[in-house]
Amino acid sequence: MSRFLSNRNLELLEPYEGKLSRTVLRGEGSRKGADLLDKAIASANMAEYLKYLYKTVRKYFGEAIVVTQEVDDIISSPVVKESIINNSDCKILLDQRKYMNKFDSIQALLGLTDKEKAQILSINMNNHPSRKYKEVWIGLGGVQSAVYATEVSSEEYFAFTTEETEKLEVQKRTDKLDGNIELAIKQLADQTRAR
Repeated sequence: MSRFLSNRNLELLEPYEGKLSRTVLRGEGSRKGADLLDKAIASANMAEYLKYLYKTVRKYFGEAIVVTQEVDDIISSPVVKESIINNSDCKILLDQRKYMNKFDSIQALLGLTDKEKAQILSINMNNHPSRKYKEVWIGLGGVQSAVYATEVSSEEYFAFTTEETEKLEVQKRTDKLDGNIELAIKQLADQTRAR
């Protein structure tokens, strides 16, 4: 689970693990800080601190952000439910198809309407085959919600891909260009557009 603090202008202020490791855990490296935070978040003693954190950040027009790849990180902890979900006006969800069979419990936990559930379960179900984009659902305080397409340039795609074969291709091209990753990505992007 990753946590970041940001202001209303969506500027990244600071990774929370680093702040925690420098202040609360004094002397622990940031790598250990992240592991300790994930253990600490499951503790009932953290509930009041998390409520305080969220309310304080919101009081100063900021937004505490929790990012996780596993929905179980969120739904398995009553601490997370009470301290984070109840204090989050903005919810952003990616493709949830793998949770389709247990989405009713997620819907109840997040306080989603049937319309919002239908929107979320429609993500990436009918994408245009000739375009490379992913969809994301954004809900704002139960007042407004929609599914949005997110599409990046070929250069951005190759810079951040997690597909192993593509990462290897970027690395191989970078090695051929004496370590110039920027040129390697540009060449791969141009090659992709030419197809």
